[in-house]
Amino acid sequence: MPKAVTPLTQTQIKNAKPKEKDYNLSDGFGLQLRVRSNGTKHWNYQYSHPFTKKRVNIGLGTLDKVSLKLARELARKYRELVAQGIDPKDAREQEQLSIQALYQNTFYNIAERWIEIKRYSVTPDHAKDLWRSLELHIFPSLGNTPISSLTAPNVIKILRPIEAKGSLETVKRLTQRMNEIMTYAVNCGLVQANPLSGIKEVFKKPKKENMAALAPAELPELMQAIATASIKRTTRCLIEWQLHTMTRPNEASSARWEEIDLETKIWTIPPERMKKRREHRIPLTTQMLALLEVMQPISGHREYVFPSDRDPKKPCNSQTANMALKRMGFAGRLVSHGLRSLASTTLNEQGFERDLVEAALAHVDDNQVRSAYNRTDYLERRTPMMCWWSDHIEKASQGSLSITTTRNLRAIG
Repeated sequence: MPKAVTPLTQTQIKNAKPKEKDYNLSDGFGLQLRVRSNGTKHWNYQYSHPFTKKRVNIGLGTLDKVSLKLARELARKYRELVAQGIDPKDAREQEQLSIQALYQNTFYNIAERWIEIKRYSVTPDHAKDLWRSLELHIFPSLGNTPISSLTAPNVIKILRPIEAKGSLETVKRLTQRMNEIMTYAVNCGLVQANPLSGIKEVFKKPKKENMAALAPAELPELMQAIATASIKRTTRCLIEWQLHTMTRPNEASSARWEEIDLETKIWTIPPERMKKRREHRIPLTTQMLALLEVMQPISGHREYVFPSDRDPKKPCNSQTANMALKRMGFAGRLVSHGLRSLASTTLNEQGFERDLVEAALAHVDDNQVRSAYNRTDYLERRTPMMCWWSDHIEKASQGSLSITTTRNLRAIG
């Protein structure tokens, strides 16, 4: 039978003086006050490990921070764990890790880890747009929220005002992005399930609107407008370049001279600048080369073919062509991205192979198996099609001052 121990009193604890060596004062049931030779007093709980049966000490804190009453409560809690076959040390470490994870794994911190992975599959501009939307609408309210505490009602409350303003497309994108972050958290083992998986169903859906684009028969009107518009030569060249090359606005505006090989007559856009992260090669037609010839004295000594007006070391804004088209009277009828649609519709109507048109637009096949095996970009077969398209644009320009039909156009502005 274990020796009975008289519980400690406050007076004993207060009067316990340091000695040459450390010593213990027992309170019973494994609780001890260790008096150090330097005068400090620490609480310890001594127990037999549930499985190894070895004697184990676990510190409970110093006397100045842990009172006798609290020390006894902690010792009682640990005795109960031992009785259940749980090692108190392991339990405490797990609890500390959980608390640490709670405050480290905030929505903002997990979003940072997610965007670093996301950058490998999207263009730099798109990654910037993704992060900016979260900074504007989500982080101010939910950035410091532990990811394990995030709930659908929390997020719905944040997004309702955006929906009320009619920004339904913004709501749709935010729910998609937050779901991606939560799915990332699930896959990393940070949360058991994604509480936002069905959140989009509680919001109004934006009406799907096609990009404003002209009909093929309206191409001459467009070329006439471009030729007579009061816009700078760089902007005019950019619009025609985008039209001839069938590229996206950011791909066209950020074209670099180093990407263009005048000997092979090929413009190679690297994967990091493409939406689908695949290199895209474009055969240069006579008309495209004419545009480059016009831009050579303007920017040939710089990095970008179409430099920014304010800072020539940077490219034109991707919205430059779009804003110019609006000023030319095409608001609601045509956006710069719609130039691709105009090209696609025209080429398909003319009977060109669908695969060639899709390759020219740098579209990736939705069928992942087919896409994986079909890695060709049909460059040689696309060349005659691109030449036809440039010739078609030139014919539509006849009677106007298109840059590709004249070299003597006066620069405006």
